[in-house]
Amino acid sequence: MSEERGYSGSAVALGFILGGVIGASLAMLFAPESGRRTRERLRDLAADMRDKTIDLSEDLRDKAEDAVERGREAYKEKKSILSAAVQAGKEAVQRERERLASR
Repeated sequence: MSEERGYSGSAVALGFILGGVIGASLAMLFAPESGRRTRERLRDLAADMRDKTIDLSEDLRDKAEDAVERGREAYKEKKSILSAAVQAGKEAVQRERERLASR
C-alpha cells in the first residue's frame, strides 16, 4: 500500500525511527528522574538517532547509486539494440533500392 502512494520502505523505516526517538525523548522528559540523568539519556538518544540516520542515508545513497548504474546499463543496452535495428533497416532499404534499380 505504501508503494502505491510513492513511499519507499526506507522512508517508512525512517518515519518509525524518528517516531520512536521522539516518543522516547518525550517519555524521558516526563519521567521522574534527575535533570542530569535525563539530559545524559537524551544526549545518548540523540547520538543513537544521528548514527542510525547516517547509516540509513548511506544505505539510501548506495541504493540510489545502484539504481542509477542499472539505469545506465539498461539505457546502453536498449540504445545498442535500437541502433542495430536502425542499421538493419537502412541496409534493407539500400538492398531494395539496388534490386529495383537493376530491373
